[in-house]
Amino acid sequence: MFERAALLAEVAQALRRSRAVVLAGPRQAGKTTLARRFLGPDSPRYFDLENPLDAQRLAEPMATLGPLDGLVVIDEVQRRPELFPALRVLMDRPGRTDQSGQYLLLGSASPALLRQAGESLLGRVETIEVSGLDISEVMEAAPWDNAAAERLWQRGGFPRSFLAASDADSLAWRRQAIASHVELDLPQFGIGVAAPAMLRFWRMLAHSHGQIWSAADPARSLGISEPTVRRHLDTLTQTLMVRQLQPWHANLAKRQVKAPKIYIRDSGLLHALLDIADFEQLLVHPRSGASWEGFALEQVLRVAQPQQAYFWATHQGAELDLLLIDGERRIGVEFKRADAPTVTRSMHIAAEDLKLDALYVVYPGERRLVLASGVEAVPLWALLPA
Repeated sequence: MFERAALLAEVAQALRRSRAVVLAGPRQAGKTTLARRFLGPDSPRYFDLENPLDAQRLAEPMATLGPLDGLVVIDEVQRRPELFPALRVLMDRPGRTDQSGQYLLLGSASPALLRQAGESLLGRVETIEVSGLDISEVMEAAPWDNAAAERLWQRGGFPRSFLAASDADSLAWRRQAIASHVELDLPQFGIGVAAPAMLRFWRMLAHSHGQIWSAADPARSLGISEPTVRRHLDTLTQTLMVRQLQPWHANLAKRQVKAPKIYIRDSGLLHALLDIADFEQLLVHPRSGASWEGFALEQVLRVAQPQQAYFWATHQGAELDLLLIDGERRIGVEFKRADAPTVTRSMHIAAEDLKLDALYVVYPGERRLVLASGVEAVPLWALLPA
């Protein structure tokens, strides 16, 4: 079992300063396990809305929640969006203390969940994204383990996939998770797309992983309009299955790419969509390099937690995989699945045009290497906290 100490501390800090905290993320990412560190499932203040008994207990939320003191946990809260107005009233009631009227709300990151939380609990709620395991969590109790890092890349960060007894068991779990998301979760959020069509679209996205997005080809293949395709993409993005990395537009005398890049956020789900069964197949697959780029990008974003993140590209061929902006500081990141990365002309152009403070080349090697002035090759293990 992974402690997930940093995430646990982030939730604890949010609970100290906010009346409500929403843990938003896909199913099986670890939200419930995290919540049970704060309140046991046997507590009368723990409600799981997938449990019919708990759902019945909350049929009259004011009467049920009103007398409760201390932290209240409501799991799968997106099933009952009408609860949010009642929670607002309870949190604002006269005589409320820091020990009463505080709520930890768990749910899939559906548009409805976040909209209801944002509108009904404005000024009272923090939202924390809970994704699968990252390298810092996998290495929590041990020094760098290259085999574990490779397994995380291959199987992805969902705990049950990562910890499965075999590659076959892990792949079976991931395939079922994809099917459940398409057949059960999306209809629950009011997404009226036939499961076979959405699954086919998701597979198309997997083959576009790491590429600049265009709605034209998927629209033609599916026989639907481009606006409909964009809505499908937004749906998978809002449920944290897909990342749309937006382009940075610098004030340059160059034509710059203005469409987002698309990534399947969990590398294990990507590999299931591409029918990659084990690590040996992954290494020789045509999309192996793009897969590693997306995997490393997610690790950097999880560890760095930048204020803003973009990619940058021009129609002349210059490109930067990741641009991190914190205040006035600009950091460029390139991802190279190579034993000995080198400085490219594109890197020089990006460093000059974007006025980068530093440029890092993340690669699956063992040593940090200075490649040029202001350019350093950094292995994945360097992302771990000191």
